[in-house]
Amino acid sequence: MDAPLLIVGLAPGKQGANRTGVPFLGDPSSHWLRARLVAAALIDEEGRLQGVRITNAVKCLPPGNRPTAAEIRTCTDAWLARELQAPGLRSVLSLGGMAHRAVLMALGLRQADHRFAHGACHTHGPLTLVSSFHPSPLNTQTGRLSAAQFDAVLQRSMAALDGPEPQLTSSSQA
Repeated sequence: MDAPLLIVGLAPGKQGANRTGVPFLGDPSSHWLRARLVAAALIDEEGRLQGVRITNAVKCLPPGNRPTAAEIRTCTDAWLARELQAPGLRSVLSLGGMAHRAVLMALGLRQADHRFAHGACHTHGPLTLVSSFHPSPLNTQTGRLSAAQFDAVLQRSMAALDGPEPQLTSSSQA
């Protein structure tokens, strides 16, 4: 499915995507994320995504929920790089630092030039990369990531869809 916005998580959750085969479906992180997508009208009444795709940088459940650099490289080369070339893609929202680094790797960009921070925006040709803390319970239940903070980066990601050239460049304000 082509969509102008791609959300990239790290890896399938044990109770979510690993079980269901659908990224961010069936675990606490997915419930929180999907509630924010519903609030932004990116999910319809039937639960279908509208104008957005969700994927993971790593396609299999990593031991200890921490993929190795080799796993990230393998999946990035085999899958994520192709997903980032989808027709009409304009904006990428990375969920967490590892997903952010995987997107940069897939785009052939230097991490030193595109640092991760919640709310950071980086442009690369027609693509805008916006980064967020991951919506894991560790972040959402401790106050590190609030619904308002996430909504702001989601709106920033969606704003990149409107203009011929995104006006957001390497800032870290959410």
